[in-house]
Amino acid sequence: MIYLETDRLILRDYTSDDLDAYYRLKTDDQTMYYMQDIRLDSMDQARQELADVIADMSQKNRKFYFLHMELKESHEQVGSIGYTVVGDTPVGKIVHMGYFTYPKFWGNGYTSEALSKVLEYAFTQDNVYRVTTGCLAENKGSERVMQKNGMIKEAEHKDFEWHDGKMKDRLEYRLLKHEWEKTNKA
Repeated sequence: MIYLETDRLILRDYTSDDLDAYYRLKTDDQTMYYMQDIRLDSMDQARQELADVIADMSQKNRKFYFLHMELKESHEQVGSIGYTVVGDTPVGKIVHMGYFTYPKFWGNGYTSEALSKVLEYAFTQDNVYRVTTGCLAENKGSERVMQKNGMIKEAEHKDFEWHDGKMKDRLEYRLLKHEWEKTNKA
């Protein structure tokens, strides 16, 4: 069971008790605006997806490391953050990172704080070698979270993704373990 703390947040594995919160988060139109491909439409979808995530936690080769993000003091849900293992190499796992938070928490540094802790966990405890993530170019807040955590822009794809009725540009970022270690030495 993963349980991480930052100054203001608790990041932890989901449990079956999180179903209602999981459903609210993944069906919230504003929260999921940039994540429409994983937005849910029903409680049944949420129930099945959460069950799959929980079942994956006990697998030897766990694939999904998405964590419930909550305020430390009030336990109010902020959002979700984590990664999916997309490959495993002799030098470590290759993962794709993602995060989404309720709009009321945007601009307060919570996602940057959470991403910092998840990167630390990935590189020091989970044998991750390469982290990739990205966002639509118009999502400046998400790009700033990546930049604040030392991630490096690898690509800018023009007219890459159909979103909200038009083609939009997409940015791709990465961070390798040795790049993270260079800037995060104790």
